[in-house]
Amino acid sequence: MNLLKSLAAVSSITMISRVLGFVRDTIVARMFGAGMATDAFFIAFKLPNLLRRIFAEGAFSQAFVPILAEYKNQQGEEAARTFVAYVAGLLTLVLAIVTVLGILAAPWVIWATAPGFVTTPEKFELTTDMLRVTFPYILLISLSSLAGAILNTWNRFSVPAFVPTLLNVSMILFALFLTPYFDPPVMALGWAVLAGGLAQLLFQLPHLKKIGMLVLPRLNLRDTGVWRVMKQMVPAILGVSVSQISLIINTIFASFLVAGSVSWMYYADRLMELPSGVLGVALGTILLPTLSKTYANKDRQEYSRILDWGLRLCFLLVLPCALALAILAEPLTVSLFQYGEFSALDAAMTQRALVAYSVGLLGLILIKVLAPGFYAQQNIRTPVKIAVFTLVVTQLLNLVFIVPLQHAGLALAISVGACINAGLLFWQLRKQRLFIAQAGWPQYLFKLVLAAAVMSAVLVGLMHVMPAWDQGHMLQRFARLGALVVAGVVAYFGVLLLLGLRLKDFARKSLM
Repeated sequence: MNLLKSLAAVSSITMISRVLGFVRDTIVARMFGAGMATDAFFIAFKLPNLLRRIFAEGAFSQAFVPILAEYKNQQGEEAARTFVAYVAGLLTLVLAIVTVLGILAAPWVIWATAPGFVTTPEKFELTTDMLRVTFPYILLISLSSLAGAILNTWNRFSVPAFVPTLLNVSMILFALFLTPYFDPPVMALGWAVLAGGLAQLLFQLPHLKKIGMLVLPRLNLRDTGVWRVMKQMVPAILGVSVSQISLIINTIFASFLVAGSVSWMYYADRLMELPSGVLGVALGTILLPTLSKTYANKDRQEYSRILDWGLRLCFLLVLPCALALAILAEPLTVSLFQYGEFSALDAAMTQRALVAYSVGLLGLILIKVLAPGFYAQQNIRTPVKIAVFTLVVTQLLNLVFIVPLQHAGLALAISVGACINAGLLFWQLRKQRLFIAQAGWPQYLFKLVLAAAVMSAVLVGLMHVMPAWDQGHMLQRFARLGALVVAGVVAYFGVLLLLGLRLKDFARKSLM
């Protein structure tokens, strides 16, 4: 299996989803702006989304994928089928209970996670009603994530990478065509989330059938494999919860700031999620099952080499993205969002958060590369300890940054925390000799820094001669933004080419 080819496939499909996500957010911004209605929706959508990350894509995947890979490689596919059926049964039961409790306790959940909304009864009631609609999303998307984890273990990376597109399509269709049928109109977005979650689950079922892994959930609490997953999930839930708790605390802080703060942070986060999703999620998706197989085969040299491959690709692709996000903050926010109800002030506030988020982009994606190095060997405790320490540091930074920087200070605290987290993960991998760097890193980093500096100079120079970004209609702004992006890509990779570095060289790093 060529890792670069797999990464390119997953990244390309993820890029389609992210582009549709920007179309979705542009439509939402244009129709609803940044105010009470959008704040209510983003809070109502964030809470089940956070639980989804804890139960499904986060803790569950970290505990489930390495053990599933072990079953597949050592006991055969029939044992793996039985194992999947038992895990699916327990996961469905737990998530159904959580969903029912979440719907019943919606007012208390909003009171605990967005206490600033309590002082505005209309806003509090709208958020509560919307949370009751969106909360079942956790059940649907978690089962979808289970299906995706199975497909990834069978090296079917493209299908799970595509399914997030269905949520974006659902939200676009509901926003454009069904909004007039809801009162208030923003409720259309809540129902779109529910429809998107169902579509994501149903789409993957035929693909599970093709690999012979479409099984009915069964409950067997005595199965040793299920309890191994549960045992691994306990520290994994704690570890994933730490990062999600950090986001919830940030939401609590933001709920006390001026109206629109939650929305400004959301739109900035969406821009940051383009490279984070296309590169970070893709790398993590490929590395976890690949490292799990390598560790199960006891090939420690190959294990270290795959980590080195992931780190080199991460620096190659993320360093220019982080710089570009900061430099192009104004063109991005104005071109994508500043239309209709989304004002110049909204764009300016979103820019501040985006610059703050860009500081931690490299650290955030490095975590996606480094953490699988522990999860693949079923060591979840080390990342958990690091995550707990990072949580404490992040909240201290919130207190320091929020007064002078407001919502941008909350974004900056997350960024600095991500860098600290990545640094500690790297240190532990080196300390435990799970990662030994390949030769040539100093020269490699010098080439990247030089190319990134040239790219930055090109972007700043071109922006200086371009007209104001709020001039012209959407297509004109997109054309200018596209020209900047192309110029930056050509400058960066052109310098690397002159220095003898080619992306195709990474294709040699493969695992059969």
